[in-house]
Amino acid sequence: MEDFKKIIVAVDGFSSCGKSTLAKSLAKRVGYGYVDTGAMYRSVTLYLLRNGVAIDGNQIEPIVKALDKIQISFKNVNGKNCTFLNGENVEEEIREMYVSERVSDVAAISEIRRAMVQQQQRMGLDKGIVMDGRDIGTVVFPNAELKIFMTADPDVRAERRYQEILAKGKLTTMEEVINNLSERDRIDSTRKDSPLRQAEDAVVLDNSEMTEQEQLDFALELFNRKTAQLVS
Repeated sequence: MEDFKKIIVAVDGFSSCGKSTLAKSLAKRVGYGYVDTGAMYRSVTLYLLRNGVAIDGNQIEPIVKALDKIQISFKNVNGKNCTFLNGENVEEEIREMYVSERVSDVAAISEIRRAMVQQQQRMGLDKGIVMDGRDIGTVVFPNAELKIFMTADPDVRAERRYQEILAKGKLTTMEEVINNLSERDRIDSTRKDSPLRQAEDAVVLDNSEMTEQEQLDFALELFNRKTAQLVS
């Protein structure tokens, strides 16, 4: 029987491109661990908002102190990957619009990014992991064996996000969603520390007109091809 070496799969891309959906599905299919780095930044955002810590890159000391009090972990709850902040399941709350509106500001603060990147790199020491975010293939794991960069038409992304929010029984408008995605794209792509960009060796996946199954099939083909090259 062929012995396939474990690899790191880095999935990067814009907001509401389905990165987490693809990464989770791929990880489950190949028996790898899954890490949603966006959830980590959302958890930090939630903590800062709850505790009245100013989200301001010019007021670093209170943020650094807060980071010492933040513990983030992932657990499977009834078959669903959930994010825990200091022992509390915050998977639903970190997806709220008030968190989404500030998460890119939080992720742009260098001290926060460095702390999260260190945690993420520790998670991938033994490989066998699928991790999605904005800078996984460029900063966290620049030597990842497989890198996928996801994108989609802005209108498609907005519609997906809008329907996702409505499905959870939350109230919002398409205008709010479009403005939120546009602002997050701007901050993510222009921040000084680890901006969102496509790694030179990443495979681009434009899923504007693809189903979730088609995306998974695409990623699986890439994964199988890469691991086949690394048979020990």
